[in-house]
Amino acid sequence: MKIRILIADDHPVVRSGLSALLASQPDFEVVASAENGEEASALSASHAPDIILMDLQMPVMDGLSAIRHIHARQPDVKIIVLTTYDTDADIMPALEAGAKGYLLKDAQPESLFRAVRSAVKGEVTLTPSVAEKLTHRLTNVSKNTLSQREIEVLELASQGNSNKDIGRMLHITEATVKSHFVHIFTKLNVPDRTSAVTTALNQKIIRLNKPPSE
Repeated sequence: MKIRILIADDHPVVRSGLSALLASQPDFEVVASAENGEEASALSASHAPDIILMDLQMPVMDGLSAIRHIHARQPDVKIIVLTTYDTDADIMPALEAGAKGYLLKDAQPESLFRAVRSAVKGEVTLTPSVAEKLTHRLTNVSKNTLSQREIEVLELASQGNSNKDIGRMLHITEATVKSHFVHIFTKLNVPDRTSAVTTALNQKIIRLNKPPSE
């Protein structure tokens, strides 16, 4: 029985390339492709794929939102993130949302094939750099490790949002945002938010201004 695959990516060339690559494997079948998360969610419901290769940055509905939506409705569908980004701000939310794999787009074809076959078995496959980053985060939990909420605050700050804007977007008070920054400054050993953003970017904790597409 073939492994049924859905491809979700906003670039036509990427979708075509992946379809051709996957078609080279006798046990794979690409059943549908989507150009955004909303379409991926609808096609997943109608085609019931075994695997979804999910881009993260897409218009209409991004990949993370699509993962959450699909995982809630179809928990048996295995989702593998296939992206160009490997920051904490991308990796952790995707895995927490239910992704069964996280690969970068420069992965070798054989790595992608193995990830698809492993995901069908319920196994998690991570690009080496992502695995290293995740292992470091999980094994070095300390007072100096930023929480997911602190990462969210920093990423919004990197996009030029004020404390008031950040509070509104995260549904927390401005005072809570300020408190998060105090903790961030201490953990990163920096004096101000500009230094905090710069340090977080350099350490690949966040990335600057998420683009509308990859």
